[in-house]
Amino acid sequence: MAASLGRGCLGLLRGVAPWRSRPCHREDIARSHFLQPLRKLPLRTSSTNARKVHTAPARTLSLLRPLPILAAVGGGYACYRQYEKYQEREREKRGLEVPPKLAGHWEVALYKTVPTRLLSRAWGRLNQVELPHWLRRPIYSLYIWTFGVNMKEAAVEDLHHYRNLSEFFRRKLKPQARPVCGLHSVISPSDGKILNFGQVKNCEVEQVKGVTYSLESFLGPRTSAEDLPFSPATSCSSFRSQLVTREGNELYHCVIYLAPGDYHCFHSPTDWTISHRRHFPGSLMSVNPGMARWIKELFCHNERVVLTGDWKHGFFSLTAVGATNVGSIRIYFDRDLHTNSPRYSKGSYNDFSFVTHTNKEGIPMRKGEHLGEFNLGSTIVLIFEAPKDFNFQLKAGQKIRFGEALGSL
Repeated sequence: MAASLGRGCLGLLRGVAPWRSRPCHREDIARSHFLQPLRKLPLRTSSTNARKVHTAPARTLSLLRPLPILAAVGGGYACYRQYEKYQEREREKRGLEVPPKLAGHWEVALYKTVPTRLLSRAWGRLNQVELPHWLRRPIYSLYIWTFGVNMKEAAVEDLHHYRNLSEFFRRKLKPQARPVCGLHSVISPSDGKILNFGQVKNCEVEQVKGVTYSLESFLGPRTSAEDLPFSPATSCSSFRSQLVTREGNELYHCVIYLAPGDYHCFHSPTDWTISHRRHFPGSLMSVNPGMARWIKELFCHNERVVLTGDWKHGFFSLTAVGATNVGSIRIYFDRDLHTNSPRYSKGSYNDFSFVTHTNKEGIPMRKGEHLGEFNLGSTIVLIFEAPKDFNFQLKAGQKIRFGEALGSL
């Protein structure tokens, strides 16, 4: 009797009842398949005051990993953004006005957490690595095909001549490739795409249509009167009045976006004298037209070099705005300028005056003269004073090349 009872209990533990083996054969097989994976789990014993509890390791029970969750959320958000852009394009095709949808504060803050400055410095060092002679043509050819570079305009067309990517990015052009227009007073300082242009109103400048940024935040506060090439306005306290120095003049702006395939050097847009340089370290977010439509005051967030001075009609400024992988902004005559350097902190700016005891005027620049260069595509912003009859010879969104006319009186 005891032996029979023992065999019955053992059968129960194995999932098989000896007195019902035939009728429940299928059910027992299913139960056995269900319990088999659990038997293989390594059990860990934890003792308590009352009893021993057997638990499986935590790593075997945590089936959800953080990386797949982040990838799924990020992918879903990217798809949502692409769908929104598709809707905007469809509305534009139908001729409907599409109001800009700006990024929220949390989205901008999240973007700023990306170490774009560090990544840009790493990219800059990678660009300076000398490529093997046999590898230069395939790499440069891929870049030319991807971004539509016209190498027939380059001063040196032989791809083997460029030792690294940095030299290829900063390639010079043939002298006749960019004739400088002599009929108009202001020319394009670089190749690129016109994002916006027009008069500056209410101290707000449009980076693209419908998306503005503060003029004062972009240029920074005015320096003392002794450091300025002109006397600051005293009749009006607005920032705009400090820039417009002559009665009857207006303040104008023009934004030019340089794509990665464009000619990366920039030149003097007119005859003027540069008296001051201000460097804002800032972030290095992307400045492509899509980002400019999404992030308000994008140019105020990013690293930039502001050159200010005067021309024959008053105040004139040219600002080179950095971007992701464009931490290096070079001004040829300014050897003290070092952009995307760890020693500078975000939110600050550094001033330098070209007016000295020996040089009372500053740095004179002729129209079309070499001024500086980027290491990849970026943005140039012109803000200048001119009479009311100044007219731009432009259309928003058009492609423009260095030397072509921007506007004239």
